[in-house]
Amino acid sequence: MNKELEHRFVTELENNQNIVHKVCSLYTNDRDSHNDLFQEITIQLWKAYPKFRGDAKFSTWMYRVALNTAITLYRKSKKRVQTQDYDSVIFKIKTDEYDDTQEKQLKLMYNAIKQLGDIDKALVFLYLEDKDYAEISETLGISEVNARVKMNRVKNKLRTILNP
Repeated sequence: MNKELEHRFVTELENNQNIVHKVCSLYTNDRDSHNDLFQEITIQLWKAYPKFRGDAKFSTWMYRVALNTAITLYRKSKKRVQTQDYDSVIFKIKTDEYDDTQEKQLKLMYNAIKQLGDIDKALVFLYLEDKDYAEISETLGISEVNARVKMNRVKNKLRTILNP
């Protein structure tokens, strides 16, 4: 790859790396897995970048590559032995001033989302990222109407999971 292309890629990646971190948080349970997935997504983005035509925004293309990579690795990992969630065993020191309500709510939400199927996880993730249905449908390769219908079904599933 030439230096100009490499520079553009690095700049775009640095400007949008939070997308990759959010995808990693959604599909992993511990820091090491998060870092491994981040590295794998970065490699896949690097490999695919020369073919990026710019028809969509870089961030939309990045979501698609990141989610496809995460889903592929997630499906492969289903065949592996399950390990214990890092956050459930880490020792935490609380102070009187610290209010962990928001953290607990986020953890509950992430645990509920992790119970969804691969595509539903990606759909919720993009929805929570305030992507409109046009961008969601483009990223996931489904119709806009299908994205809306699936989102309504997923909302109902999440309500059931969070409020049994």
